Amino acid sequence: MIEARADARAGLIGNPSDGYYGKTISFIMKNFSARVWCAESDRLEVIPGKRDPVNFSSLADLAADVDLHGYYGGLRLLKATLKRFHDYCQEQGIELPEKNCRLWYDTNIPLRVGLAGSSAIVTAAFIALMKFYGVSVSKPLLPGVIMEVETKELKIPAGYQDRVIQVYGGTVFMDFNRTFMGEHGHGRFIEIDSAKLPPIYVAYDDGLSEGTEVFHSDIRARWERGDKEIVSAMEQFAQFAEDSKQAIEEGDHKSLGTLMDANFDLRSSLYRLSERNHLLVQTGRRHGCSSKFAGSGGAVVGILPDDSVFPKLEKSYAEMGAKVVRPILDLKE
Repeated sequence: MIEARADARAGLIGNPSDGYYGKTISFIMKNFSARVWCAESDRLEVIPGKRDPVNFSSLADLAADVDLHGYYGGLRLLKATLKRFHDYCQEQGIELPEKNCRLWYDTNIPLRVGLAGSSAIVTAAFIALMKFYGVSVSKPLLPGVIMEVETKELKIPAGYQDRVIQVYGGTVFMDFNRTFMGEHGHGRFIEIDSAKLPPIYVAYDDGLSEGTEVFHSDIRARWERGDKEIVSAMEQFAQFAEDSKQAIEEGDHKSLGTLMDANFDLRSSLYRLSERNHLLVQTGRRHGCSSKFAGSGGAVVGILPDDSVFPKLEKSYAEMGAKVVRPILDLKE
């Protein structure tokens, strides 16, 4: 039996420009993860997980589940991963051994709150299939192949950021320059020592779950039309990431926090954000912390001015029905 794991991630700065040839910095948080198992079987079998309920106590119970989680369980992600893996191998002329597998998953990543829960399932599944069938894909190219599970198979708008950080681990600066990607087939990825990050917190609200495809739809359409406001904003997000890389290297936590705040303020001027999403950010700022979205809404990441602030954050977020954690960073040897 093969097991593969992919951890949750938080977008530190630059998002959402990763989907628009921009630049971002993300880090892995090992507090939450998705695991996928693969075992040889007579027939190809995809096993539903706990987030793929198929029986309910009542019609009202089903309706409540759909209202909270939508129609977005992990089963479709596994099936789409299998399909994309098969097609990729055919496209590359890779002859797979004639054997079937049983594929199943488990995850404790908060659902659809911008911590890359869906891409973690897909990434872990793709890596498990690579191990099972003896297929290798170069590390810089692998995130792009994994991303196609959602963009090609499920028609979901997605950026590279999640897949890059879940393949590379640690903390990574990512430059998705269009010309560079056209020439190399992947972005420019620079690993950053996670130990250089300042004291960080991540807060999330399970009740704010909304799919990436919903959050980005209007902005993408405007960007594709060449809307000057959106094009300019994506360039500014990218510059935030470039400046933050330097701030991290120099240990300038104050400048990094200012850049993170500016990232959210620009984003909130473009997107229609709910009152509770604003409250997630403002709760952190009320305690002197920087705060910005960790992904597409529902979770925020920020810098703690000092460790004594964290218990106060816990209390304030609990009062609004949210949770806050200190990320367990991926500190590489």
